[in-house]
Order: sequence, then structure tokens, then C-alpha cells
Amino acid sequence: MAERLRNLAIIAHVDHGKTTLVDQLLVQGGAFRANEAHAERAMDSNDQERERGITILAKCTSILWGDDWRLNIVDTPGHADFGGEVERILGMVDGCVLLVDASEGVMPQTKFVLSKALKRGLRPMVVLNKVDRASADPDKALNEIFELFLALGATDEQADFPILYASGKEGWAKTDMAAENKDLTPLFELIVRHVPDPEPITRKDEPFAFLVTMIDSDPFLGRMLTGRVEAGRVKVGDPVRAITREGKEIEKGRLTKLLSFRGLKRVPVESAEAGDIIAIAGLVETTVADTIGSPELAKPIPSTPIDPPTLAITVSINDSPLAGRAGDKVQSRVVRARLLAEAESNVAIRVTETANKDAYEVAGRGELQLGVLVETMRREGFELSLSRPKVLIRSENGQTLEPIEEVVIDVDDEYTGVVIEKMSIRKAELQDMRPSGGGKTRLVMHAPARGMVGYHGEFLTDTRGSGVMNRLFHAWAPWKGEIPGRRNGALISNDKGQSTAFALWNLEDRGQMFIADGEDVYEGMIIGENSRGEDLDVNPLKGKKLTNVRASGKDESIRLTPPRRLTLEQAMAWIEDDELVEVTPAAIRIRKAHLDPNERKKAARAKEAG
Repeated sequence: MAERLRNLAIIAHVDHGKTTLVDQLLVQGGAFRANEAHAERAMDSNDQERERGITILAKCTSILWGDDWRLNIVDTPGHADFGGEVERILGMVDGCVLLVDASEGVMPQTKFVLSKALKRGLRPMVVLNKVDRASADPDKALNEIFELFLALGATDEQADFPILYASGKEGWAKTDMAAENKDLTPLFELIVRHVPDPEPITRKDEPFAFLVTMIDSDPFLGRMLTGRVEAGRVKVGDPVRAITREGKEIEKGRLTKLLSFRGLKRVPVESAEAGDIIAIAGLVETTVADTIGSPELAKPIPSTPIDPPTLAITVSINDSPLAGRAGDKVQSRVVRARLLAEAESNVAIRVTETANKDAYEVAGRGELQLGVLVETMRREGFELSLSRPKVLIRSENGQTLEPIEEVVIDVDDEYTGVVIEKMSIRKAELQDMRPSGGGKTRLVMHAPARGMVGYHGEFLTDTRGSGVMNRLFHAWAPWKGEIPGRRNGALISNDKGQSTAFALWNLEDRGQMFIADGEDVYEGMIIGENSRGEDLDVNPLKGKKLTNVRASGKDESIRLTPPRRLTLEQAMAWIEDDELVEVTPAAIRIRKAHLDPNERKKAARAKEAG
């Protein structure tokens, strides 16, 4: 029954424990049988989510609690790059649990997700997670949360939030730190008490209307459109029409399947009514932010515009000499179809064709979001060439504006100086600096987004891996001037073949290698980073000169320094404007855009002249 329904989202900064808490809610809500095996972080069903330890896609689940309460819970991403998911999800819930790590306190993404929830008029419940840790400081975290609510302009009603102390990992919550650790019953009771009835319940007797919030595909049912029924009732087989945000008709059809969420599964149902969160099958063109309704539906349901992308890469087919060896999706039309399909289901990504029609500009929220998309395509068998990420700029009143990010850095006191120095080179401005306990300092800086591209790896090196950096879009601001790029040149192969240990050993004085011996290389491929500022053409194929005096023994005696293997995001950040990342299912290589050295010289002269 919809009267006994509660729709809520769990929002938090990345790694504050949302998915782990949902795991425990599912277990204690009876979503699994007592003897049923289930994975840890069950909601992170995507391979990359498990590998990276973050939530990328928002997912719905449903828990039956008590006699007749059904709690529809949405687990949302915690990383700012996937904020488009969070914004859409908040439109189909009536309440939210704001989860904050009691030791880390308020972080940039906490601010982002909370501001979106408050704008929606939701009244958050605050859960201080990980209070069982030795480093937890619930009182300090609570003060930060109060300050954040006030800074974001929360109403008196919103600022009067209920508080629970919890350990998502151990599966307990309590209203008082002195109370006994039992289970999550206090959280279930708070959800039922604090989250209001679904707002659409009052419109049960109006014509059917449904706003599409998420889209995915099912191998048997085709396109699945998920959202909340905003008005009326619907049954399987009902005729419907779909309209855009502007009210233009997209298509008419019949609903072939209605699915409701039960635990981690989608279960077929015959009907649904206002307030229910369901998935619909049967429409072929309707997408996110469109409205589906009864045939007489005239006006679309208003949907929130998504924050615009700030970073773009150019994606084209792989045209290197090693193209087509590892992947089976190498044609331009296949790449185009896949990118357009992604833009359709992910509203935070925008795909446009370049002027000469041979490549596609893919714009998103940040390096991580674009990296996840390319990594997904690589695993699907695509071969691609990627340009250096470039920041999207705006022009207003004759002034050039660029995106500025708020960067929050937690770093050991001894590394504070080097971090501030490196950030200053990137035109960052220090906003706040305070001790955060345990010999650490917290720096808050405003930096141009383009200055942050590729800095993360250098930051980890400078802080010996102990620094933590979080970034969030802050505002558009006037162009900050030139920012110096990579200081080191590239070591470029001047021939095609297989690298030899002898050649690489002789090149080690020149810089750091990206490849090992016995790897396929080609002319124009970058095999390492020069220790000096200029590019250098080198021969990684040269073998030992053999004479009748010198034995032709193999290179066993040569001990090479292990190569520096760049991840996809590191490679995208490392390259300059005249370089590309070659991505295949088997390898990530870096190359010059012009493989022929004469072509490179011509292009460099043309650039200087232009």
C-alpha cells in the first residue's frame, strides 16, 4: 500500500560508508534469507565499482520493515564527478539520510550533496558513521554539520535535524553515544517517523504521470526506465505517451512490463500508483528527464536542469600501427553509437561531433567520470585514441570565464609547504589552513580546474602517499592566465619492432621508461619520460653488437629498472596537446599525434607561425 511507503536517498561524501550501511539495512530488513550468500557492498554491482571501491551508478532497493512499511532506498554516488546521478535521484525521494564520517567530518562532497537536498526542500536526517573508530570525534563533526547547514541557507525546519550515532560496518545505530550497541532499529524507526508520505499520494486520482530519472537496458526486456509515479495509477498494457521537458511528443506505446524493487531484485508487478518507485519497459525512444503519462497528458513534469560539464576529451578511432590486434570494435560508426548511447543514459555527459567529422568531443564533470567511461568501453572491446583533457570555458560580457574548483587537502604537517608551493604554481589561492589533529593540516584552496588536471599523481608522490585530496566545482571566474604544463619531454621510439633489454638499459640514463623489454613499439610511440625538458627520438630496438669474440648470450645479466606503468587517468593527464593515449583491451600506450618526425616538425612550425 502506498500509504505505508517511504522513499529516501542515502547521500554522503565518497567513502563515508553509504553502501556498507545499505548492506546492513538489507540484512536486518530481511532482504536475504538467513542462509543466503550475498556479496559485501551488494549494491556496488559494477566491476569498476568493486575495483575502485566507489559507487558510480545510483541504484534502488526496497526493504520491507515492520508490519507493512516498504522503504524504497536509493544508494547514490559519493564522488563529485557523478553528481549528475545524485541530482536526478533526489527528485524522486521525499527524504534523505546524510551520512558523515565521524573522524573525517564534513568534506567537499558532503557540501555538494547536502546543498542539492536542501534546494529540493528535503529535511535530512544526520547519521554520524564510524563512531566506533579510535579517531572519531562526533562532537566536532556535528559542529561542522551545523555550520554547513547554516552556510547553505537551510530553513529552521531543515536545520532542526535528528541525529543518530552509527557503525554501518557493525550494523548498529543509537540516539545517544552512551547507549548500548544493538542493531539498526533506531534508524528504521527514524526513517518511518521523519520521512513524510510520498508527496504524489495526494494525486492518486489524477491521470497517470511518471518522470524518468534513470535508464538502463535489460537483455530480455530492452530499455528500462526508472522513476517515481507522480500522479494516478498504471497497469501493464496501458496505452501511454511520452513527452520531452518542453512538452513535445516523443512516442506513443503500451507498457509491456512494470517492475518494482524488492531487495536487490526487480520483481514484475501488475500495477503501480502515485508515490511508487518503479521501472517501466515498452518504450524505445524516451530517455532521462522525459515524462511518460496517459494519452491525455499535456504538460511535462518539471525536472531539474543538470550542472553543465566542465572537462572534455576528444575520442577517435585507434589509427596506430598496432590497431586492431586486441579489440573487435574499431570502426568509427561503432564508437559513435556507443558514445551516443552513453550520453542518452548519463545526462551529465555530452557528446558532439568535431568539425571534420572524424572524432567526437566527450564532455563530463571530471577526469574520473571520463576515465570510467573509457575504461568501460575498453573492457567491451573498443580501441580508441584520446586527446589531452581540456577545460570548457565560457564567455560572458566579453570576459572569458573558467571553472574554479574548491580543493580540500588533508596532509601531514611536514608536506604542507611543498603542497602549497605546487598549488600556487597552478594558480590556486589559499582560503583556509588549520590543524586537523594527528599531526595533519587541512588546506582549503580555490584552483582553476585546468590546473588540477594531472596533479593527483604528483601530489601523492610529494606527500609520500599519505595526502588526501578532494575536489568540487566551486564557481565560474575570470581566466587566471597561463599555467605551466609538463616540465619533462618524452622519449620517442624512432623505429618499429620489439624493444630489447640492451637498448632500454642504455636509455635508462635518459629518463624513466614506460615499457619493459620484449614489448611491441612503433615509430612515434612514447616509451618513457625524458629527464630533460625537450622531446628525444631514441632507438629501443638496438641489440648487442655480436662478434666472434663476444658471445651471443641473451640479456639475462642486464637488470632493468621496472617501468612506470601509467593508469588510464594518469596517461590522459600526462600527455600534451600534440600527444594521444592509445587505448585497447590489452594495453594503454602513449604516442605522438603525428608519428612521422618530419610531420611533427612541420606541425610545430605551423603552430609557431599561427
